[in-house]
Amino acid sequence: MKIFILISAALLISLGPKAQSPVSWNYSVKKVADNTFEVKMTATIQSGWHLYSQNQPEDAIALPTEIKFNGNPLLSFKDKVKELGKLEKYEDKTLGVEAWQYSGKVEFVQTVKLKANAKTSITGSIEFQACTDEKCLPPKEVKFNLSI
Repeated sequence: MKIFILISAALLISLGPKAQSPVSWNYSVKKVADNTFEVKMTATIQSGWHLYSQNQPEDAIALPTEIKFNGNPLLSFKDKVKELGKLEKYEDKTLGVEAWQYSGKVEFVQTVKLKANAKTSITGSIEFQACTDEKCLPPKEVKFNLSI
């Protein structure tokens, strides 16, 4: 009987829930002018899930997506990170708060300028939270490293 219980427990653990990853990230760098590049960080979001915009209304309780770039003396950053996608303005009627979010796909685009003719890389991280209308996963951080 003990063997049956141990085998059952091991089977349940191995078949238990896997870590959910409803958001996958792809990265690309495109030269747009002399020493100027666009860095694209594309989030593909599974159906039924969303992630939050970097910018949120003042009363929001949602965790905004945050993109951090590590320092690199060869690079200068132009403007803020742009978001390209269909922004959804969701209102939680129970809590009386609004959140700005994306479903399906969103691109985060940063323009960078190379200060010298040299090969380098742009590194950093993205912190985001994936949610459905009923639950949220804990915040997750993904790191990136792209050659320029």
